[in-house]
Amino acid sequence: LFDVGGQRSERKKWIHCFEDVTAIIFCVALSGYDQVLHEDETTNRMHESLKLFDSICNNKWFTDTSIILFLNKKDIFEEKIKKSPLTICFPEYTGNEKAVAYIQAQYESKNKSPNKEIYTHITCATDTNNIQFVFDAVTDVIIANNLRGCGLY
Repeated sequence: LFDVGGQRSERKKWIHCFEDVTAIIFCVALSGYDQVLHEDETTNRMHESLKLFDSICNNKWFTDTSIILFLNKKDIFEEKIKKSPLTICFPEYTGNEKAVAYIQAQYESKNKSPNKEIYTHITCATDTNNIQFVFDAVTDVIIANNLRGCGLY
């Protein structure tokens, strides 16, 4: 398990190191939809995250790699969305869909490979029951991928 950090300048240093990984866990702070990057105050955090997700999801190094998407901080997001509209990040959002489902669809739509599955979980890291369930699900994905790689699944 590696935390590769989020700063742009760090990405080129690590991307090629992960050939043949079993799974990638990509974490998104749902609450970042109305915030900007520290290193570039003109770029929305969620837009940057979507761009990074697109580049990882469709990268040649990860064609056979499962992606587990954590949409985290749902508790903070649920409070924040009452005061700060999602249209700050997504001007085309009309409110007809639930906000979290809309964000999930934005990420999942970046996947250009019909064979690659994105396993999405809406999480709150401080909710131990939720996190235990999610980690059990992640373990199942990793085991299934290993069995598939051995021709046993």
